[in-house]
Amino acid sequence: MPGFGPREMNTITCSECGAQSEVPFKPAEGRPVYCRDCYAKHRTPRR
Repeated sequence: MPGFGPREMNTITCSECGAQSEVPFKPAEGRPVYCRDCYAKHRTPRR
């Protein structure tokens, strides 16, 4: 997409499984952060 540079990735440790992963946002302190697999388990299903 024009106007968008490369995303700054942040390394995280998944709050559920402990795996190292990267996310394209700065995690908020005190809030759980999940890897892709665990996030899929926690998100609400689309209708």
